[in-house]
Amino acid sequence: MRYPHGRIGLGTVAAASALLLTAACGGNTASDAGSNSKGPILVGSILDATGPLNVIGKPNIDATNLAIKDINAHGGVLGRQLKLISYDSQSDNAKYTQYANKLTLENKVSVLMGGITSASREAIRPIVDRSKTLYFYNNLYEGGVCDKNVFNTGPVPSQQLAPLIPYATKNFGKKIYIVAADYNFGHISADWAKKYAKQAGAEVVGTDFVPLESSDFGAVINNLQAAKPDVVVSLLVGGNHTAFYRQFASTGLNKTMKIVSTTFGDGSEHIVLAPKESEGVTVAFPYFQELKTSENAAFVRTWHAAYGQSYPYVPNSAVTVWNGWHLWAAAVKKAGSLDRDKVTAALESGLSIDSPSGKVTMNPGSHHVTQNVSIAEANDKHGFKVLTTNADVPPAYENSVCDLQKNPTTNKQFTP
Repeated sequence: MRYPHGRIGLGTVAAASALLLTAACGGNTASDAGSNSKGPILVGSILDATGPLNVIGKPNIDATNLAIKDINAHGGVLGRQLKLISYDSQSDNAKYTQYANKLTLENKVSVLMGGITSASREAIRPIVDRSKTLYFYNNLYEGGVCDKNVFNTGPVPSQQLAPLIPYATKNFGKKIYIVAADYNFGHISADWAKKYAKQAGAEVVGTDFVPLESSDFGAVINNLQAAKPDVVVSLLVGGNHTAFYRQFASTGLNKTMKIVSTTFGDGSEHIVLAPKESEGVTVAFPYFQELKTSENAAFVRTWHAAYGQSYPYVPNSAVTVWNGWHLWAAAVKKAGSLDRDKVTAALESGLSIDSPSGKVTMNPGSHHVTQNVSIAEANDKHGFKVLTTNADVPPAYENSVCDLQKNPTTNKQFTP
């Protein structure tokens, strides 16, 4: 069921941080950005600093700026510093189109990273394909994109829903209700949830799709009260959708149903909500700030040194953005060049980095990463308790349908 657009309601976690908005140097050409130049290497980012998606955009921007600073502090790449040109897409897909054209055609960046929603990714993708600019999409998504020019570091359903649905049915019950964002991410992810539910012997008793603009979940709550599922699979996105968890708890449904989600926490929902509204929500991500590793401890220290000890929480998407920049930098170093084909070949060599979330390896054929995935539940301290971690989880579906080394001209999104 779909619901009409509502008014934008919720505020964001904090005001958006200032972007590194740098004007392109006069007379820039593609060769100026190439490996023969001694000047800085221009790189681009488009993220939502304002609008309802800035709850995800702000930490993504912070991660981008910190990654660039870290790479430059360690000598840059090819003996040159990186110079970031970034734009605020204002939670508006038309802005993604505008700024992707500007970054690729005018600024001639060597790589473009950005996009939060799948719709924003699809606004960017044809532009970077035409300009032959490498593109990294670093947020979780519904999976299936197979494009020689695109690399993906965020988790996909075969890494999140595949372990999360069986965990939910084993621990909470086998009647499932799906509540999802009403765009391609929500619809395709809901199809995946149904597939994994069937494999787990569960029954999907209802599905609702809610526009990103809506913060009124009254009809959804009524449907849940009538259906009485054991488990609610939340595939909601952005600041407005945080209202669902508040309304769910206020009606007491959190006493009789468990929420599992592949998105909760990436928009700092567990920070915005009171613990009584979020405690017990179960999620699956590659990264949690609570991970007990030396790499993560060092990363969190670096983050707090840059942004202060009072920074609410470092979400998963901040680290997948960090990983994207460091994978690209490692590939350029391995290639010894900024040439797109040479950097692509380096990425397709099975390139790995050690990251705050653990080892991350780019799969040569699918251009998606193998990475650790943990299941955790929101606690009463605005954080998460990590319950279990699966090491080296591959993007199984993408690896099964997409082989860009054998079929480099493939350019489509596979769906279940």
